[in-house]
Amino acid sequence: MEFLTGVKQKEVLEIGALLLPEMVGREVKVNGAVHAIRDMGTIAFVVLRKREGLVQCVYEPGKADFSLKELREGGAVEVSGVLAASEKAPGGVEIRMRAVVILSEPVQAMPIPISKWKMNISLETSLDLRPVSLRNIRERAKFRIQDGIVRGFRDFLVTQGFTEIHTPKIGARGAEGGANIFRLDYFHRPAVLAQSPQFYKQMMVGVFDRVFETAPVFRAEKHNTKRHLNEYTSLDFEMGYIDGFEDIMAMETGVLQNIMGLLKKEYSRELAILDIELPDTEKIPCVRFDEAKRLASEKYGRPIRNPYDLEPEEESLIGRYFKEEYGSDFVFVTHYPSKKRPFYAMDDPGDPAFTLSFDCLFKGMEITTGGQRIHDYHMLLEKMAKRGMTEEGMEHYLMAFKYGMPPHGGLGIGLERLTMKLVGEDNVRETTLFPRDLSRLEP
Repeated sequence: MEFLTGVKQKEVLEIGALLLPEMVGREVKVNGAVHAIRDMGTIAFVVLRKREGLVQCVYEPGKADFSLKELREGGAVEVSGVLAASEKAPGGVEIRMRAVVILSEPVQAMPIPISKWKMNISLETSLDLRPVSLRNIRERAKFRIQDGIVRGFRDFLVTQGFTEIHTPKIGARGAEGGANIFRLDYFHRPAVLAQSPQFYKQMMVGVFDRVFETAPVFRAEKHNTKRHLNEYTSLDFEMGYIDGFEDIMAMETGVLQNIMGLLKKEYSRELAILDIELPDTEKIPCVRFDEAKRLASEKYGRPIRNPYDLEPEEESLIGRYFKEEYGSDFVFVTHYPSKKRPFYAMDDPGDPAFTLSFDCLFKGMEITTGGQRIHDYHMLLEKMAKRGMTEEGMEHYLMAFKYGMPPHGGLGIGLERLTMKLVGEDNVRETTLFPRDLSRLEP
């Protein structure tokens, strides 16, 4: 009988092990996908793609016990050979090939030039061929950066006493109101896909004080713009016992600082591939909503058309203003009008026409919406009544407040938008693995 005692140690090496100085001159074994084959006549370069990057292998006829014709781009192989130093190779080392084991072979030629630095294909082609286009090194690097963003978010909040939760994505009603809800039949009962985890994360503040979640949310918005998706990943947190909504913004500042620090420390290869200069997060300016609109309007001559919300062009101008005036890529815009915020948003006691809420703009685009919530049961009912809402379908949400809730607030960060602005793309689909929008349901 066999017993498993943990992860098996294998002979095949990863790139980190190959880069150790003492490995040069040794016989090594490496597996990976054939990323490119460059036949120079007397020798050939076979580049393998691995999770950490690329490994260059050198094929010399007569020194290897196989024919170069056996290898095809996209195939999975296991290569054996001697590791040698090479200034021109990725990482400064290459493998002089002696033997190869073919693990799998493609049945068709690669439809797009994934081995090129830039594939020069349209976004639609890239999305249609997503399982293949993501193998391109630059495309792949975007999602390694995205991995770092989520790690930085999660790791920091854990250090701050937050508990990770997982809330349902099928519910009886939406949390944000409005018509942008996907409706479905749930065993002959009406149901919806979650617009956000808002109600559940507020409920859980009454359990754990501080909670967070990274999960998909769904918006049935009929927008076909470069900034909208119908399914995206939201980085949410909610925290209790706050002194004010400023505590929420301060926590997000800490989150952003940790994300950028982690990217700088552990994702330098991807930052270099994408030529990313990380933004300064040492301090982030805060400005009231009405003041932000005024400043942008006066400096750039754009009239204020909508007094209750920020239009995309205004967001861009506000971002430009704070970059030019304060050198900041981020800005917190606070005190949004109550008319444009959900019923659970805490109104400003000094002026109930505004709320104790905020958006965080990054390079001129909203990536975060958050603020302080109403925690008093009677105040919540009063605001619902003012908006013509009833308690029907809200009983479980209201139960949390009926039995006592601390002052609390939270936020949601759009992962794909944050990634898009960080890596310098102008379409959120570029930083979404498999986008869902008005026209795309596959792959």
